[in-house]
Amino acid sequence: MTGLTRRRLLLGTAAAAAAGGVFGIGDLARAALPGRASQAGGPLRIGYLPITDAAPLLLAHSAALYPAGLVSSAKPVMFRSWSALGEAFVTGKVDVVHLLMPMAVQLRYALGGGVRVLGWNHTNGSALTVAPHIHDLADLAGTQVAIPFWWSIHNIVLQQLLRSHGLRPVVRRSASRSAGTVELIVMSPADMVPALANRSIGGYVVADPFNAVAQIKKIGRIHTFLGDVWRDHACCVLVTRDDVIAQRSGAIAQLTDAVVGAQLLLNADRAGAAKALGGGNYLPQPVPAIQLALTYPEAPYRLAHPDWRPERVGFDPFPFPSFTQRLVEAMGETVIDGDRRFLDRLDPTRVHADLVDDHFVRSALARHGGPAAFGLATTLTREEQVHPA
Repeated sequence: MTGLTRRRLLLGTAAAAAAGGVFGIGDLARAALPGRASQAGGPLRIGYLPITDAAPLLLAHSAALYPAGLVSSAKPVMFRSWSALGEAFVTGKVDVVHLLMPMAVQLRYALGGGVRVLGWNHTNGSALTVAPHIHDLADLAGTQVAIPFWWSIHNIVLQQLLRSHGLRPVVRRSASRSAGTVELIVMSPADMVPALANRSIGGYVVADPFNAVAQIKKIGRIHTFLGDVWRDHACCVLVTRDDVIAQRSGAIAQLTDAVVGAQLLLNADRAGAAKALGGGNYLPQPVPAIQLALTYPEAPYRLAHPDWRPERVGFDPFPFPSFTQRLVEAMGETVIDGDRRFLDRLDPTRVHADLVDDHFVRSALARHGGPAAFGLATTLTREEQVHPA
């Protein structure tokens, strides 16, 4: 870590968790990015957060879909927060992760590093959960709402919802009920449930199973599935680095193929996947919470777009260019506490071609029954539908 001590690195990461910037490790990351892939022939290192977003990576391990020696026989490495996972990824401690799509954009263009999206890990799977006394969105005025990371689909869609209901998101400023403002704070997903239980926040927006946990424990309720605002949006994506692809393209092809196979398994047997992953096997939450998050047999509120099936997490691997463009445009409209100047250099129509390498997932799709196996159009195109009102 030339020119940067471990202490400074950790301080930079901690600051970034609050500021949502570039982790405070730009120089380190730029110096460390090249040549950090696992040794040729050695196992790829996988990192994840304990949320259902990670299910394809984890089920591929549980079901032994990874070819022998491709990844470590030990379980993938679990991290507590997005900032910790991001630090491990950019500094080469892990090679493949599931990452928030807006965070992948930030890491590539704010750091100038070789972050590369291979495909989508899942669609939907997140919600705004509120305290029992919150009935309408207007009731959030004057409260704090927790988000998992500034550059997240959670923050983006939450702000779209708030603005569409006459509320204004603010950062580093106390919320005011009379002014119709809502203060946004970054919080580790694992800390959100107790924070809602003790009423220190009015709500949180996050991936499952933390929304399902609040429902089961009756400490809060799901107010809005994010998929009820942005149809089949990508939350987490499968990510590696350019140096890993350059040195181990065959291994990345095998890993992508295994993840796509795991997505098919998830779609075929969600209850079985919940048992394989939950209860401390890979995810610390109890199996009933994981199963509820993967199934939601009954919608917990009157859905705005029931035909979208927003309560159902989807495991569709193909990264649609239309989503990337709309996402980058939405990032430009989102309030964050951190450096956002990198967005000024981006042309939303060109980001997808530079950020995403979809040839691995296209090959994997062909081996697993084609787009039809996932209910996708054979043209692999779509039109984004975003309705926050």
